[in-house]
Amino acid sequence: MKLVSWDGFILEGLLETQQYYEDPVAQIRVWVELTAPSEQRTRYSAFWDGNGTWRVRAAVTEPGLWKYSISASDKSNTDFDGKSGSFEIEKSPQIIPLLQRGRLRVGKNGSYLEHTDGTPFFYLADTAWNGILKSKPEDWDHYLSVRKEQGFTAVQCVLTHWRSFAADAHGEVAYTGTDPIAINPRFFQRLDDKVAAVNRHGLVAALVLLWACTEKDPGHYLPEREAIKLARYLVARYGAYQVIWMLGGDGDYRGEKAERWQRIGRAVFDGNDTGLVTMHPGGQHWVADEFRHESWFDFISYQSGHGDNHEHLRWLVEKYPAQQWQKQPLRPIINQEPNYEAHMSYHSREIFDAHKVRRALYWSLLVSPTAGVTYGHHGVWPWTEEAGVPLDHPGTGESPMWHESLDSEGAMSVTHLHNFFSQLRWWSLRPAPELLKEQPGRQDPSRFIAVSRAEDKSFAVAYLPAGGTVSFESPDWQPSSCRWYDPRTGQWLDRMDFSASLVAPDDQDWVLWMG
Repeated sequence: MKLVSWDGFILEGLLETQQYYEDPVAQIRVWVELTAPSEQRTRYSAFWDGNGTWRVRAAVTEPGLWKYSISASDKSNTDFDGKSGSFEIEKSPQIIPLLQRGRLRVGKNGSYLEHTDGTPFFYLADTAWNGILKSKPEDWDHYLSVRKEQGFTAVQCVLTHWRSFAADAHGEVAYTGTDPIAINPRFFQRLDDKVAAVNRHGLVAALVLLWACTEKDPGHYLPEREAIKLARYLVARYGAYQVIWMLGGDGDYRGEKAERWQRIGRAVFDGNDTGLVTMHPGGQHWVADEFRHESWFDFISYQSGHGDNHEHLRWLVEKYPAQQWQKQPLRPIINQEPNYEAHMSYHSREIFDAHKVRRALYWSLLVSPTAGVTYGHHGVWPWTEEAGVPLDHPGTGESPMWHESLDSEGAMSVTHLHNFFSQLRWWSLRPAPELLKEQPGRQDPSRFIAVSRAEDKSFAVAYLPAGGTVSFESPDWQPSSCRWYDPRTGQWLDRMDFSASLVAPDDQDWVLWMG
């Protein structure tokens, strides 16, 4: 193995063979086991990169003498199987805190994400499904810089063509055929630096492997064997980065359909250290019970979706996310697709404004134990370069251009949300609807007040979507003071004595801190 590059975090090694394979991704699997100077061993999958070339990427931060050994499923390939050697890594350059803190994992109490060093990680993602696929490198860097400055911590993207992305600007596709597929490394070579750029900008890359919404999407039409082949390839290529995997995107994984995805997950995530894994389900599908006990499945994602009628709102604030968070084993719960800003509602046919976006975000964070949430803009997720309805998404409304959408009112609201929660021990919050004397959402779910309290009862947070009065009744808890926070401007009002009945400053949405 030849050491090609090392940036203080990602090491890339080159492996070459003279042996010919008609379908190299299917006919041979190659693994590289690295032994650190500290004697810690980690195994990585190598990926085919065209002709007789394979590459391996590994997360390496420890300087000193490293050893490697190569194994292959095709034992007759002596260019790979049984080879070993070593290389020297000089002292690590300074790397960003996101990478210094280690891999993401589920926190000890099962309700939030954290780094290996124990630092809690607040998942605050932007949705750029087509971003990595369509963007020019300089535009992608600009986008990531803006989102990092705005307080986002992750970016959600799709890694292959799907119904809203047929081919890249060069006409390249991720693969050809269906059974079998022939993977095209050139397609992914153009994506490599854009995936790496997400981490360089201090953001986690949340990547969809197999979009599965319609018959035009690979997660839907690929045979199980080929879906596994494609997903394994992507995990090998990008698994060394600080990533979160969405095995399926926007699909139906309920009931008997879950069995196929369970098998795919077991086959793809076979013990390698490749990042956290979840499923991104279709709108208002709750699939926690289908995957909760899978060893490869780390946290529960859901999509509250793009509707606004009463039934739709009640699904979020009263049903599965609010009711099932205590089921064992506990898993972090994250809404990965609430109302998108500038998207047309399925029901009222009105365009979602910043207020409805904020409402969905704060509800999502407070009706389940706080772990994170995702924002989306109708101009950014399709990476719209000319205003118009996104490809194969009729009924969603016209998208503005992506670069005109970055500083929207909703995105500014995310900044204020980030600033609010960063001042709290947010990872200790648990839903506390019992603190309310009256719930105005019973009559009108658009007025639902979400309340969450720290496990040690040291503070609580309430979100009022439409001002009004909030009344509390709790014999076991009496805070001494409270403050209103304006989620539209990020401004705090003066501290007040706590009262069992409080009136919001106006009829807009407000956040109340009590402690």
